[in-house]
Amino acid sequence: MTQDEGYLLDNQQAEAGSRFEAMSQLFDPVTFRHLAAVGVAPGWACWEVGAGSASVPRWLAAQVGPSGRVLATDLDTAWMPAEGAGFEVLRHEVGVDEPPAGPFDLVHARLLLVHLPRRAEVLVDLVRVLRPGGWLVVEDADPALQPLVCPDEYGPAQRLANRVQAGFRSLLAARGAELVFGRTLPRLLRAAGLRDVRAEAFFPVGAPACQALQLATVRQVRTGLLAAGLVTEAELDQHLSDVVSGVLDLATAPLISAWGRKPD
Repeated sequence: MTQDEGYLLDNQQAEAGSRFEAMSQLFDPVTFRHLAAVGVAPGWACWEVGAGSASVPRWLAAQVGPSGRVLATDLDTAWMPAEGAGFEVLRHEVGVDEPPAGPFDLVHARLLLVHLPRRAEVLVDLVRVLRPGGWLVVEDADPALQPLVCPDEYGPAQRLANRVQAGFRSLLAARGAELVFGRTLPRLLRAAGLRDVRAEAFFPVGAPACQALQLATVRQVRTGLLAAGLVTEAELDQHLSDVVSGVLDLATAPLISAWGRKPD
């Protein structure tokens, strides 16, 4: 396959809302724990990069209060509230448009850089708009670190699920996603000049939201899987039926969270 243009899981498709809700259930508790640990407090200025939906910027707005500022940006802001959310919304293409004016006490990006062709340059831009002493928190997947959607591959339904997942990873790679990106985050944050760099991974198995995420993702990429000949129509229908039936112990790719502080 040759590399296509555009983000495979764009926000224009109807399934995007279901994906955002499932990812919020799975990952928001992890994200909020890390953001709280770096000290988000009243008065902070925060940039949520590639926000997608409102769950993280809404939480940040509650932490920084009226004396703070939260800016949520995305290439497509369709899933953001138009007003009254307590944070600013800006259409912005990271890596193409100039970063918004800082400085920021916190810059956070989740499941974003892995999809960008200029991810290394974008990381430098994110560090550049931090104030001295400010924190960058980046959370990204590493599908190659744990590639199976059914780690316990004991039967035909599980093997089919993992074939579908392998096809999905092929489509991601064809669009320029870096499937080993998550594990590189600690090194990249240190190379960007950040200090006190730490990282950890989160790997849910069997969570109810894993089922919802798998359904929405496969439905969203169904056309691409069929067009590439990675699976058949009957196999996709069978897999979706298996997911709905609840017989699969589904997992996600590990989410690797890394954070570091800009020197004073």
